[in-house]
Amino acid sequence: MEEEKELSKCNNCRIVRDVVEELIGIVEAAKSMGEFRGTQKKESQMLQRRLRQCLPLLEELRDLDAQIPEDCISCLHRLKRAFVLAKKLLKTCHAGSKIYLVLETDAMLSRFNSVYDKLNHAMDGFPYKEIGISEEVKEQVELMCMQLKRAKPRMDNQDMELTTDMMTVLSTDTDRISECEAIKRLANKLSLNTLEELRVETIVIRKLVKERRGQNAEGTEKIINLLDKFKRFAGIEQANVLDDPAPCNRTLQKCASITIPFEFLCPITLEMMRDPVIVATGQTYERASIQQWLDSDHQTCPKTGLHLTHTALAPNVALHNLILQWCETNNYQLPKKDPPPPPKITRADKVITLIQNLSSSQLQIQRKAVTKIRMISRESPESRVLIADNGGIPPLVQLLSYPDSKIQEHAVTALLNLSIDDKIKKQVSKENPIPAIIEILQNGTIGAKENSAAALFSLSMIDENKTLIGASNGIPPLINLLTEGTIRGKKDAATALFNLTLSHPNKVRAIEGGAIKPLLKMLENERLDMVGEALSVLLLLAAHPDGRKELGQLSFIETLVKFMRQGTPKNKECASAVLLKLCLNNSNLLLAALQYGVYEHVVDISQNGTKRGQKKAGAIFQLMNKGDRFLSRT
Repeated sequence: MEEEKELSKCNNCRIVRDVVEELIGIVEAAKSMGEFRGTQKKESQMLQRRLRQCLPLLEELRDLDAQIPEDCISCLHRLKRAFVLAKKLLKTCHAGSKIYLVLETDAMLSRFNSVYDKLNHAMDGFPYKEIGISEEVKEQVELMCMQLKRAKPRMDNQDMELTTDMMTVLSTDTDRISECEAIKRLANKLSLNTLEELRVETIVIRKLVKERRGQNAEGTEKIINLLDKFKRFAGIEQANVLDDPAPCNRTLQKCASITIPFEFLCPITLEMMRDPVIVATGQTYERASIQQWLDSDHQTCPKTGLHLTHTALAPNVALHNLILQWCETNNYQLPKKDPPPPPKITRADKVITLIQNLSSSQLQIQRKAVTKIRMISRESPESRVLIADNGGIPPLVQLLSYPDSKIQEHAVTALLNLSIDDKIKKQVSKENPIPAIIEILQNGTIGAKENSAAALFSLSMIDENKTLIGASNGIPPLINLLTEGTIRGKKDAATALFNLTLSHPNKVRAIEGGAIKPLLKMLENERLDMVGEALSVLLLLAAHPDGRKELGQLSFIETLVKFMRQGTPKNKECASAVLLKLCLNNSNLLLAALQYGVYEHVVDISQNGTKRGQKKAGAIFQLMNKGDRFLSRT
């Protein structure tokens, strides 16, 4: 009987020690993870600290040499399950997909909450006294349990900003130059700019897709879509995310026992270099690979992302000799050089062919050509000049009236992109595209309407076009887009109206067309975040007597005072400017503003506002002083 008891005790101690050693190993692994990704960083560090707080308890358990109650062993097994989940979660936050961590922020917070619950459940009812745990360790663990019960993972400001930026990028049309900035900004925040960063992200996402095994297909599609956007923006050729990350050297596959020095591999293909060359940044690549990169109109170094000051390629003779020497020593045969490719079609030749295809009699050829022209037109100023100089503008203008909604949308977006450049804007204007753009604005698809509004805004930078757009009945459909469009459509319409109403005749057209009512509604809708745009247009309309008459309502004065009290610095400036414009022509409105408490807000803006806001506040003070003198005389 004594032997059986001793054997049972030994088995019991061994089980406890094995579990405890495993738990300590998990804590040590978590401690050694280093820096976490930008998202969920605070929660990851907090969870890491929680695990470390368990170490004193685990170390005492490991050193115990007494029979451990079954309920304690059950607690340890529950703790092990919680630790395994915590380790997996921390590993995801340390080396998981950057895109996934932002896109699935809510799900990640739920996972943290679940781990906290499981840790708390495992510690709840732990038999400290029965197994002889010291009072100090007991108090420390109980304090941690109390903190776990209060712990409620929350999204911090940085994570909220990243999530908002990502939602913006998901909803953007990346063929519009004005919206590529959102992708650039998010790529910078997530460090997904260079070839190496995107290669690592691709590998991680590939693993994630395989783990999901078709589950949550919608979320997976969003992740892959975002990765594709970042790759396109970085100028990397597209490939299916499920494909291998990089081609593998066939000879290397056969000679797996040979480890090729990393320095001998081309950073683009990961194959051993036969003809290494140095680019302007000092990086070395296989000649054929980097030449293909440069021929695709890239101006950056694939590895570093830095701009290339020149595209000359210098042979890396020293590295080439080292490679040959290594191959001879290891009896390794370099793959034979591929036969020289056929003469490269220049980019100009490709663009000329596409422009010719714009006039094709076959719909599919036309559609493909205009889609490609739209994409090329957003890439760089050089690309836009190439299209304009090779006669691309006239056929694009003709396609605006083509009876195919997709072709119309691509054509108007391409012209929008081209008109970004002032010189090309004049060339576009000479082809008289405005009537056709207004027609699309009235009857096109949602995307086409939005891009048409943006195109009118761009073209209205030329004063003659302001008059032409107004005279061509272009203002009513913009007002309609203000009312019925998407958020982006409303913004495009508001910016176009702002430019157009700089012209006095267009102020009358906008007021008569009913622009003020939807602009006032935009002020009420906080979700739109368009206070600045709406107030800027209303300021221009307030310069006309009819505009002032419609705006001179007490409810609007109260709204202006509200923005002067709690708006952004820019909104306070705009609200002050509109109030000043109205009060200059109607002193009763100034009295109403004073009744709504505007005085203290004017003081604040005059001291802390923008430079223009301070000037407007100063002018309002002068009006108040004149009003006081007038009242004192009467």
